[in-house]
Order: sequence, then structure tokens, then C-alpha cells
Amino acid sequence: MKDKFFEAKTLAGILLCFIIAVPAWLLGTAFPIIGGPVFGILFGLILAFFKRPQLVEKGIKFTSKYILQYSIILLGFEMNLFNVIRVGGQSLLVMIFTLTASFLTAYFMGRAMSIDGKTTTLIGVGTSICGGSAIAATAPVIRAKDEDVAQAISTIFLFNIIAVFIFPPMGHLLGLSDTGFGMWAGTAINDTSSVVAAGASWSANAGSNTALAFATIVKLTRTLMIVPITLVLAVYTARKAAREARRNPGGDSGFSIARVFPWFVLGFVLTAVINTFLPIPASVSEALVQIGKFMIVMAMTAIGLNTNLKKLLTNGLKPICLGLCCWFVVAAVSLIVQRFIGMI
Repeated sequence: MKDKFFEAKTLAGILLCFIIAVPAWLLGTAFPIIGGPVFGILFGLILAFFKRPQLVEKGIKFTSKYILQYSIILLGFEMNLFNVIRVGGQSLLVMIFTLTASFLTAYFMGRAMSIDGKTTTLIGVGTSICGGSAIAATAPVIRAKDEDVAQAISTIFLFNIIAVFIFPPMGHLLGLSDTGFGMWAGTAINDTSSVVAAGASWSANAGSNTALAFATIVKLTRTLMIVPITLVLAVYTARKAAREARRNPGGDSGFSIARVFPWFVLGFVLTAVINTFLPIPASVSEALVQIGKFMIVMAMTAIGLNTNLKKLLTNGLKPICLGLCCWFVVAAVSLIVQRFIGMI
């Protein structure tokens, strides 16, 4: 059977997303606080207003789904499991509490504000784990629409920007140590680039790179939580679909866990193991990670191309309020748990 990737209609759409993603990637490199994925969605949203040939539609959908999944696999080359184990003992308790607090807040506040369940899940995952990467990993599992992904990414981006500017002065005001601030930034700021920016700002004032290094390792350790969370969501999604199929026999009765199981997450784990135990040059691992991050920009571009901007703006305020609630709770719980275990 002919592989979908090599069909002319698929390649045309992939090429379009690639071309649009290049300037988005370059701008993201120049302005890392904003990041390439946000520029990719923005460019896609703008170009969605213009009529495009039907030839590219199949490739755009392929990019938003499959290229997105392949990108997560490559991000595993960023992980060193020895560092995860070393930092995990210190950060695991904080992560468990912040994850639980974020999901509970997202669930109850999402219901209170009547926000779509998939958007709520993506914002909760993005806040509690690792921003855009977690949203990218979760979206295929829960079968989120492109509008849901764009909404969640936009919300997470807003609080990433705010965190970079307010976390360092707040950390000084609270009298945090270098390690304490690194733990706080690593567990309460969503995106890796924003964690690095906040950690660098703190380290510049402190005259030491301790906070920056610790925050980065904690953040990468936190990224591994993608694995159990996506597996749990896959099981939940399958069971929910099975219940709906029993209530509606004429519906999708063939639904099974295999159809939503995040196989690409197993690829993420495999590449993390390979990067940890095989003598891969650091330059090669870094190149593979950068390719993965560029593929995320391509996928976000495709999502932007498939998103209705009017609908996105109409539903914009409630998700932002939800994101604020989750972000505040995660930041507060991180500090409270650190205080309880004697880290600050």
C-alpha cells in the first residue's frame, strides 16, 4: 500500500508548512521568550484568511497530526535519565503536588466556567507539565481539535511571558535561595525557554549559575511526566468512547485503546534511553532535538492554518482565566511544598 507520506497531495501540504515554519523558527530563535511555535500558529492564523489550493489540505492535516507526534519522539534526545534520577528525589514530591493541584483546578474551574473539556485538559496539562510540548503530546490522545490546541498554546504563551518578568523579583522578595528559585521556576513556569530565561535573569543578579542549571534540569525532569499522563488519558479516552458506543450502538463501536494509545510517547522514552546509555555525541543529540522542535513549529503552523480565528477570539477570555487559575495554584503549591520539606 502506498505510504501516505509520499503521496503528492500530502507532500504539497507538508512543504507549505515547512516554508511557513522557517521564518517562524528564525523569529523564535531571535525572540526565545515568545518561541517558534507561537509565531508558527500566528502565521498560520493569518494565512488561513486567504484561499489556498485543495492540493495542500491533506498535507496540512498530516503535519498537524503525524509530524507533531514524530517531533515528540525526537525530544527524547534532550533527556539524560541519570540527571532525572539525581534531581528526581528532590523534585518528585513537588511535582506530584503541583500536577495534582493543576489538574484539580483545571477540572473544577473548567466545569464552573463551562469550558470545553478538551481545552480544559490541554491547559491543565500545559500548565502542569511543560507547556507546548505537553499540549502537543496530549492533543492526539484526546482527539483535540486544532482550535483547542491553538487556544491552549496561546494561553500558555501569555503566562510564560508574564512569568519571565515577575518570577525573579518575586523570588528575591520571598528570600529564595538559588536552589529554591531553581525548583520554583522549574516546576511553576510552563515552557523550557521561559524557564531558562527566568533562571538566567536570576543567575545574572546572583552571580552564580546554580539557579539556572537547577531550574533547567528540574524542567526537563518534569517533561518526563508526559509519559504517565498521556497513558492515563489514553485509557480514560478509550473507556469514555466505549461507554458512548454502548449508549449509541450506531456510533463508533470499533473504538479501542489501540486507536488512542500514544505510541509516539514510547518512542520518546526509547530515544531518552538511547541518549542516556549510548555514546551519542552531544552535537548529534542537540541536532536531533532541534529538528524535533522545528517539527513542532511546522505542526503549530498547520494547526494555525486549520483554526478559525473568529471562534478562537470569541472563546478567548474563559481559557485565559482558567490558565491564570492553574498557573497561580501551581506556583503557590510549589512554594508551599518546598517550605514544608525544608527546601526554602
